[in-house]
Amino acid sequence: MLKIVVTENPEQWDLNLEAVLIIKPSDYISKEEYAGQKNVKIINLCKSYQYQSEGYYISLLAEARGHKSIPVTSTLLDFKLPNLAREDAEDFDKLIQEALEKSNYNEKVEFTVYFGLTEDSSLSRIGILLFNLFQTPLQQVIFIKKEKWQLHSLKPINLKDLDAKSNPFLIKSLESFLSGKNISRKNYKRRKYDLAILVKPGDETPPSDARALQKFVKAAENVGFNADFISKSDYGKITDYDALFIRENTNVNHHTFRFARKAEHEGLAVIDDPNSILKCTNKVYLEELLRANNVATPKSLIFHKNDIKEIESFAFPFVIKLPDGSFSKGVKKVENVEERDALLKEYFQNTDLLIAQEFMPTDFDWRVGVLNGKILFVCKYFMARNHWQIIEWKSATEHREGNGETIAIDQAPKKLISLAIKASKLIGNGLYGVDIKESKGNFYVIEVNDNPNIDSGSEDKVGNMEVYESIMKHLMNIVISRDHGR
Repeated sequence: MLKIVVTENPEQWDLNLEAVLIIKPSDYISKEEYAGQKNVKIINLCKSYQYQSEGYYISLLAEARGHKSIPVTSTLLDFKLPNLAREDAEDFDKLIQEALEKSNYNEKVEFTVYFGLTEDSSLSRIGILLFNLFQTPLQQVIFIKKEKWQLHSLKPINLKDLDAKSNPFLIKSLESFLSGKNISRKNYKRRKYDLAILVKPGDETPPSDARALQKFVKAAENVGFNADFISKSDYGKITDYDALFIRENTNVNHHTFRFARKAEHEGLAVIDDPNSILKCTNKVYLEELLRANNVATPKSLIFHKNDIKEIESFAFPFVIKLPDGSFSKGVKKVENVEERDALLKEYFQNTDLLIAQEFMPTDFDWRVGVLNGKILFVCKYFMARNHWQIIEWKSATEHREGNGETIAIDQAPKKLISLAIKASKLIGNGLYGVDIKESKGNFYVIEVNDNPNIDSGSEDKVGNMEVYESIMKHLMNIVISRDHGR
């Protein structure tokens, strides 16, 4: 990817980086050689971002040309709404309070964020946070302490607002931003397109194990990607890439959803896309979607905390589900009235709706991997020993799982395959894991997962590298089609 820094005085900049151009705003605006370039990232360091200024038009033109720009015009407009900035910062209140309480500041702190970096290292976590939320090169920040620390002011600033003594740190920050990818493998041949794989280091229940992740890297390189691993602190680097593959457990109220939404907004190919995350991570939505489209499911009922009479018709035992549980968490079987009422009291503390579902005992659940409407793998997940679920949680962090078996796609029941495809198409054309129960020769969808497990020696046992390369080819096809459409 070509990186272009646009600023009024290019001759004053001395960046020690390859594949980086420094040009004037007038050059970017008028020269055809820049207008016709593809796969370009623009770093807009003009002296003003005011409406209809050169700086404003640089970001606007970049978006029109399909170039990735920092800042984008929508971000500049966000700063016109100070309450929006404060509300987003509140989402990360714990981090802000912890960082500032550990700092040497008492009542007020004012500082500048340079591409996510701060001159005072004690403020570095806040700098990364604010850059991730509001991607402008330079931000002026003020926090004031009342009962607790509160964001008082946040605004973008320009080069003309900086003291001359700040320039060395600015150059250092810009160089770090331009070259700061977490390269997964060194000394490889550069390819045209860049793929980010979002992971959570140290995750106890990752959707892919370490060996599988390396297979994804190999598959990505085979289809023409440079593959980098990134983590949640790399949100500000999303625009460096052409595709995002999320290999971290997803949720809506979570940074994975922010990554997916940001990537989609920037025109990246994305798995998991934000729409799939939104649909799959809420069991209330899924239940209603499947029912409305005549997809076979176990007998189920969505009920409100103020109206639980309907579940009295459910014969014991039956299952009660939280709307946003995952990995068998938030899914409990109740055997009698006392267990039911105790669980309802616990679960209704955090949600207004729950799902009741008939208990359908089976030795295993089917998991069918679907990519873009085509079957990727078929597995049997057996229940944990002496337990009714695939995963038995002993505590919040301790669990045990049943065994798994992967079978050839052409050996799987045809009814199973058609049901999995039908259910996944209701979500989209991404990567899904459809959980299905088989009882008396009939099949019933339990849920559709947007972030299915793909582990080495498990889901890939039959297809091997074809499983990984199919996903990478799907992403590459999206990237190429969008690139050619610009």
